[in-house]
Amino acid sequence: MPHYHTPIMLEEIVGFLDPSPGKVYLDGTVGTGGHTEAILERSKPTGRVIGIDTDAESIEIARERLAPYAGRALLVHGRYDQARDILSRKGLSKVHGALLDLGISRVQLEMPDRGFSFSRQGPLDMRMDRTSGTPASRFLQDLPEEELALLFRTYGEERWARRIARSIVRSRKEKRELSTTKDLVDAIFRALPRQSRRTRIHPATRVFQALRIAVNRELESLEAFLEDLPDILHAGGRCCILSFHSLEDRIVKQRFRAYEKGSPRSGTAEEEAGEACPVLRQVRKKVLRPEREETRRNPLSRSAKLRVAERL
Repeated sequence: MPHYHTPIMLEEIVGFLDPSPGKVYLDGTVGTGGHTEAILERSKPTGRVIGIDTDAESIEIARERLAPYAGRALLVHGRYDQARDILSRKGLSKVHGALLDLGISRVQLEMPDRGFSFSRQGPLDMRMDRTSGTPASRFLQDLPEEELALLFRTYGEERWARRIARSIVRSRKEKRELSTTKDLVDAIFRALPRQSRRTRIHPATRVFQALRIAVNRELESLEAFLEDLPDILHAGGRCCILSFHSLEDRIVKQRFRAYEKGSPRSGTAEEEAGEACPVLRQVRKKVLRPEREETRRNPLSRSAKLRVAERL
């Protein structure tokens, strides 16, 4: 059994959610259960958490970890953009607090057969849910050079996106394998100028990130969740969103600001009437970052950004 993932900014998130008995909370990315465990502990004896995760293997780890809270932790294999429907199936329409941790867990990184890590040899999969979807290796085999370059530039903010895309297409023409993490790392290194191979951040970081986002449709899922957010939060309920990528953080920031200013959501009565009705307020105007001590103890937290909003 893999080690548990260390939850990031745990004290800050629990502090903002302020869990209490008798209330229901949503953890849309339950992972191995770290944040959920803290919420359940703080809301005992009657607080509950609906925990969702698209990774069935993580759900099983969380189920074992949360066994002492049987009956209070309801775990569901699914996507967080399905939260509204999942809550409905559980007989709920709203929750008193919600959380999304958009990062990848240490458990996933340390499993070579998942293909998330450029430092571990394994199949180039990257699917959070291995029961559906298209593995990363198919993206590399099927997408034309222009689309690969756009993907790396947009989702990875990769400076050498065009050269890397060209290297991948050349590898296909030369019948080189592109089915493992090492195959992709080699293709990246072949594309880079010599001086760009020796950087503080591993040269493959941004390409791997871009592929993972595309494979799992992460930005689309985030947009869909934010669209439903006001409808699934009780008045006074808070939502904490922990992101690790500038694109994710930008989406959250812009949507929170829009809700705060009263921008109507698509397909609502407010939109048809052109009404401006604020539905959320940002608890903190500026993004929150982990304390230095946390980043020292847990390097995975270094790029974390936390934003919090409250339902009006």
